[in-house]
Amino acid sequence: MLVFLTIVVGVTALATIVAGLVLWPADGDREQILADAREIGLASDRLAGEIVEATEGTCTYAGDDSSILCRRLTVKILEGPEAGALTILPEYNLNDPRNPQVNLGDQIVLGYEPQTNFYFFADLDREGSLIWLFALFAVVVLAFGRLRGALALLSMALTVIVLVTFVAPTVLDGHDPLLVSVVAASAIAISGLYLTHGVNPTTTVALAGTLGALALTLALAAAFFSAAQFTGLASEEALTLPLLSSEIKMSSLILGGAVLGALGALDDVTVTQVATIAELRQQNPLLSRRELIAAGIRVGREHIASTVNTLLLAYAGASLPLILLFEVSQQSLATVANSELVAVEIARTLCGSIGLVAAVPLTTSLAAIVVRPPEPPTPKPTEHQQPPTAPPPAEPESAAPPAPETPGRKASWDEFSPDTDRDLW
Repeated sequence: MLVFLTIVVGVTALATIVAGLVLWPADGDREQILADAREIGLASDRLAGEIVEATEGTCTYAGDDSSILCRRLTVKILEGPEAGALTILPEYNLNDPRNPQVNLGDQIVLGYEPQTNFYFFADLDREGSLIWLFALFAVVVLAFGRLRGALALLSMALTVIVLVTFVAPTVLDGHDPLLVSVVAASAIAISGLYLTHGVNPTTTVALAGTLGALALTLALAAAFFSAAQFTGLASEEALTLPLLSSEIKMSSLILGGAVLGALGALDDVTVTQVATIAELRQQNPLLSRRELIAAGIRVGREHIASTVNTLLLAYAGASLPLILLFEVSQQSLATVANSELVAVEIARTLCGSIGLVAAVPLTTSLAAIVVRPPEPPTPKPTEHQQPPTAPPPAEPESAAPPAPETPGRKASWDEFSPDTDRDLW
């Protein structure tokens, strides 16, 4: 079975590499899309700036109404062709909650239109706070996971690279978003699992379970997304994309998003199940295959019970402002769920959850079939018995030194990490 799973994973990896090379973006349609985005104002240069002066007063368009206050910013340009120069940005209404409160010395992001040499306020510069947050995250992961944590961070970086350099440009080049997402999901799963957990039979079994459950999730999502007739045009950003390219299939794009969204949780479940089966076999080699599967599924049942709710809360948390708007509209729960914007998230959650549930028995069964009992320790050869000799004369009891106390063995942190040297496969 292990040989068969290795062949399946190897063929999948080879097909993923070939498909990735065929679909690799060629900058054909994407260049025209980027040019169209600039024409309609969706794309502009972003430069760093620093506020050197801020004044408040009645807006120039307010007339005699002094209650309408605007803020005018003088900014030092830190990047671009006019780095070091000062520019006065267009005034903005202080009553607009979308405009943040800024102070002297704040770093901001400037929008710049080269054709008109026009600067405008784009956003606050949050790069510093995000860098500190990521540094804290990396320290926590490395402190607990050590080498495994470092590999996990590297795997996360690889996932970002795949999404930015392959998925987005390839879809903009006119390729089918679903096909691109499937290839990307396969590449992320294979590279991420092997990079984080090593090239070993344990990872191969977990990867086979992940790919199988992901295929089931794709089939379910494709069937129900088609039955629900999702157009993919329910959100504001989805309405903008067809203006840039008529080749992008929005319904296929949201289906591809559902596949990528389910992958992260599947990795978690499959790796946990394989590790559980391996540990059960190590602790009790006498367990039968049926007992291994039953015990693994009992553990997986608890894991699934929390993971399903995690998916729901993840989607609900991202859509919390939308939930509040539906509450204000005083519509029934059925009406809200029927709207495409909410129905898509419901379908994603349910299809992904079914895939998670299926991953438990699938991966557990594969692991129970592949894992084998640990080999018993080889007994050391016994030395030939020597003829008995007379015991040495006992020393006087008063002269006998006290027996040294055996110090207690201190627990090592390494005992809490998985033993990857055990030959169970």
